[in-house]
Amino acid sequence: MFNMNRNRKDDDRGNPLVSFSEPQSIYAEQFRNLRTNIDFVLFDTDLSSLLVTSSIPSEGKSTVAANLAYVIGQTDRNVLIVDADLRKPTLHKTYRLSNETGLSTLLSKPDLRFNQIVQRSRELGLYFLPSGPVPPNPAELLGSNRMNALMAELEKNFDVIIYDAPPVNSVTDPLILANKVDGVLLVARQGYVKRDEVRKSVESLRKLDSNILGFVLNGVPAEKENSYYAYN
Repeated sequence: MFNMNRNRKDDDRGNPLVSFSEPQSIYAEQFRNLRTNIDFVLFDTDLSSLLVTSSIPSEGKSTVAANLAYVIGQTDRNVLIVDADLRKPTLHKTYRLSNETGLSTLLSKPDLRFNQIVQRSRELGLYFLPSGPVPPNPAELLGSNRMNALMAELEKNFDVIIYDAPPVNSVTDPLILANKVDGVLLVARQGYVKRDEVRKSVESLRKLDSNILGFVLNGVPAEKENSYYAYN
């Protein structure tokens, strides 16, 4: 899906938004293919919320979430991407946003409305809800009634909401959110994550009756990519 070696140098600056900066590249095309595949899986079904996660850290789930949000937004849908990683957030770095307030702020201050915190980019055609300050109790906030109410309110105001969540095998946060969304997308980095680790994360999600839409195989070497693009 995306060459992770290219991803390393961008750690401090967020994740590369290649679908925007290089729209004619094979990488951008693969994100558009992913969008099409999701639409096909959910044919005749209204998908309003999607959780993107991985089994372990550094598999590229935030890169996938950021680029997927952009390409879905190109289909005339109002898309909100939420940084639900309240431990190691990256959304604000990727999109060059202020992270002074965000999801943690909304969850800890019930008097605030989401439209006071959500940011928008006219250039990208996207809405953003950064993580906000890292709280001492991420799991408790994500599992709160306030989070349930906020998610319901967001679904009334946006066509698609993409939640970028921490890895499944690292913390309980993504499992808390998994059965609150319409579908889960699991990112697996080839040659990095072990099969047992992926199996463990899938079993954890299935125990909660989560709707696993499918997997994104990340970090595929260029020589294994579609020969059609190599020909071009």
